[in-house]
Amino acid sequence: MSQQSASHWEVFVLEYARAKDQPIASLINGTHDQGVMDTPFSFVFARSGDRNVLVDTGFMREGLGEEMSVRFGVPDWISPLRLLEELGVKPEDITDIFLSHAHFDHMGSVHKFPSARLYIQKRELLSWHEMLTLPKQFDYLTAIINPDDMRAMFTASIDHRVTLLDGDRENALPGLHARLGPGHTMGQQFIVLETARGPMVVAGDCIYSRVNLTGHNHDGCYVPLNNTVGSVYDQLMTMDRIKTAVDGDLDRVIILHDIDRWNNFELVKEIDGFKIVRAA
Repeated sequence: MSQQSASHWEVFVLEYARAKDQPIASLINGTHDQGVMDTPFSFVFARSGDRNVLVDTGFMREGLGEEMSVRFGVPDWISPLRLLEELGVKPEDITDIFLSHAHFDHMGSVHKFPSARLYIQKRELLSWHEMLTLPKQFDYLTAIINPDDMRAMFTASIDHRVTLLDGDRENALPGLHARLGPGHTMGQQFIVLETARGPMVVAGDCIYSRVNLTGHNHDGCYVPLNNTVGSVYDQLMTMDRIKTAVDGDLDRVIILHDIDRWNNFELVKEIDGFKIVRAA
């Protein structure tokens, strides 16, 4: 595949897991009567020049990662490392990782990339450290956090491989912008990539579905998430920033738990039922 210019990123979405029979109402507000769905999980690989970047990493089914996949009903999984191999990418090839937030399904493979520089919002990382110190009655807040991932981040910090972002960072890498997007978590971020088709947003878990941006009745009224530790106000403000970043073109928003499984993007290949698609 050809190298892209420094300002144009080539972008792939890699599907690595699916939750079974997850209530839609556990994710999206106002869907109490809409039953269940098999929820896809994904991460993004992007490259430009000599930069090979991940936005999130998926998780490994080992140790606490295996326990959490069982607890949250995620029976279907393929190694994120195997998916990257399908694109000719080895763990040591990854130069940078931008973490949307610290939930286990987004940060659970971070220890597999020992050469990468890690970018996370300072508010995100430190807020989880604070919440983990709270008494046991507050465990709801940290139910989706794998302590081993936090340990991996601490090790990477000792190795001077962690960059703590304090709010928006334009051109964190050339043509890659990190934007603070709280709501789902205290310090989540979404990533804007400059591509040949225009700016594209990797939304993390700022949204779970297009309906979050279009409204249940396609009336443009933003729909909040139900799975959150932050505020509804912050969620909706973040959704507005995402929609603005793509000038309202929702085909340029990459939803990591996309119910439609990225049918608007080009299918590159399918491995054991999991998709790799090219978004730009």
